[in-house]
Amino acid sequence: MKIIYTKNRLWNLFKYLSNLNLSISILFLISFFCFLGSVIEQDQNLLYYQVNYPISDVNVFNLNWKTIMYFGLDHVFQTGWFILILIVFMSTLISCTLFTQLPSLKNARRWKFFYSTNSITQKVSFEEHYPRQDNSFVIMVYSLLNSSFFVFCHKNSLYAYKGLYGRVSPIFVHLSLVSILIGSIFSFLSGFTAQEMVPNGEIFHVRHIIKSGLFSSLPSNIFGRVENFYLKYNPDSSIKQFFSKISLLSSNNYSITSRVLFVNQPFYYYNLVLYQIDWQIDAIKFCINNSGNLQKQLVKTTINGKNCWLCRLPVTNHQQVFFAIFNLKDPIVIFDSVGKILGKISIHEVFYINNIHFVIDDVMMSTGIQIKADRGIIIVYFGFFILILSTVLSYLSYSQVWFYESNFSFKLSALTNRAVLFFEGDIISINKSYNFYVLSNILQNQYIKNFILQ
Repeated sequence: MKIIYTKNRLWNLFKYLSNLNLSISILFLISFFCFLGSVIEQDQNLLYYQVNYPISDVNVFNLNWKTIMYFGLDHVFQTGWFILILIVFMSTLISCTLFTQLPSLKNARRWKFFYSTNSITQKVSFEEHYPRQDNSFVIMVYSLLNSSFFVFCHKNSLYAYKGLYGRVSPIFVHLSLVSILIGSIFSFLSGFTAQEMVPNGEIFHVRHIIKSGLFSSLPSNIFGRVENFYLKYNPDSSIKQFFSKISLLSSNNYSITSRVLFVNQPFYYYNLVLYQIDWQIDAIKFCINNSGNLQKQLVKTTINGKNCWLCRLPVTNHQQVFFAIFNLKDPIVIFDSVGKILGKISIHEVFYINNIHFVIDDVMMSTGIQIKADRGIIIVYFGFFILILSTVLSYLSYSQVWFYESNFSFKLSALTNRAVLFFEGDIISINKSYNFYVLSNILQNQYIKNFILQ
């Protein structure tokens, strides 16, 4: 008895969830929280919210940093309550499919025979009358088949329909939305985003996580190596594009795959996606007197509105020189402490300072790489594919035709749910086929009567 009571409660719950007004209300609620997630900056540190959302009595909506942190509005799409709302919305879609859409599809497949005009309870789109002829039912069957209708016969009545796939599209819409929501939830819970600034030629692995899901895991058996990093310039010396050749390595240092990535051209490897997001110039590597090496860190600054990287090299206790890099295709500028230009040199070019032999071996750079793992993206793509398919199917008209006896003649009644003009073309085609078969039948009977029987 308790099991039956529990089943009835579950049955009533699912029937309640299938209510259209409830689904629309939950959808508006999801839209509101998505709006909040778009207005309030996501995944920032606590200091950011304390500065931009201070506690103030003037604030009408009382939206301060404490409220944001308490309700998790700094990461709306990963909070438990938002995921719970999505699950409830999915339940309403599934319930609507089970209790509304599937019965509607089953009803559309059911044969509905009419035997008189009084039997029709729906407002039909077209009506045609046909005089009684021999084999009228058979002729109408062939006429309907020629127009791609599925035809069923019972006693003195015909029923035909086509475009049943159009009635499947609402089910596909629900399936696509559920797939998109499941994929999104899976992405929230299992995905992560990391950013690494890697020197040219160095090996890196995922360390600096900026966002991660509750059940996300880092790939421990895959490493990366920056094989090469370089820039391309426009004629006006502005940067056109920057490139990184990345190799992915296994735990035993075996190269798995290699790819050149740049802005708007990411590197895909299974569930991992690598993006080129930034770059920087780190240091200048000097060779002194062909024996020792020296690395000096570069500091980014601006000179006359142009980006510049500077480093300072002490020569004596009271003298120092500066090296300035404006871009990698032009020579490096050397100047003293008062700003006087001492010369311009290129990489691997020999120069002397106080009779000391110097060579710039290399300008050391780093590339900024963003690493994302999104295991739910395939499910989301599948959902959008089903949504596109359902949109195409929704344009298919569901049309029904009845053919029955009415007052010593035959009557054709037709109904469609959309595209009345196209359906009118179907009716014209049915009439043409019917008249052609009737005329052929008459001519055949006359031929048999006049030439065969005589």
